[in-house]
Amino acid sequence: MTQTTARVPQEERSRAMRARLLEACVELLVERGFAGTTTTLVSERAGVSRGAQLHHFPSKNDLVFAAVEHVTNVRGDELAAAASRLPGGTRRTRAVLEMLADHFTSPVFTAALELWVAARTDADLLAEVAPLEQRVGRDTHRLTVELLGADESLPGVRELVQATLDLVRGLGLASTITDDTRRRMRILDRWAEILEEQLA
Repeated sequence: MTQTTARVPQEERSRAMRARLLEACVELLVERGFAGTTTTLVSERAGVSRGAQLHHFPSKNDLVFAAVEHVTNVRGDELAAAASRLPGGTRRTRAVLEMLADHFTSPVFTAALELWVAARTDADLLAEVAPLEQRVGRDTHRLTVELLGADESLPGVRELVQATLDLVRGLGLASTITDDTRRRMRILDRWAEILEEQLA
């Protein structure tokens, strides 16, 4: 009796290899920044030969462009998953703020931040990053409105939601330099009170 070995189709192997390369690229962006992320380091981290990496992504920009999209999708998935676990009741507003703050202090946000900074002086990278960031911004705003039960037809509510997102994004940015968890928690507590009062 002959034993047949199940073979993984080429397309599936190729997709898995691509995913490893993108994950490695994101990890290196977080650890070493944009300038310190090289295609050689990415292929080593992913356990992929240099030739295979070049087949999927011929240049660093090709790799980073794909990583930008990957990071964008991961950020959206993470937010949606966190939103599905939010409690109801009197602590909901505070929980929404904590969810957003967690998102903006995550490694995925740090990787995105590295891309923003690099895109500031790289027109090709900016052309890729800007539309995706605009999409993320719109999706995050829409999700926040929904989670807070905010009625944007009322004067000032849209600006209040945007101020909330700017606040948590700024707190996330501050956390890349120092651990300010205690201060962040106090700010979120107070902002939750203001939001509940203003949105009531």
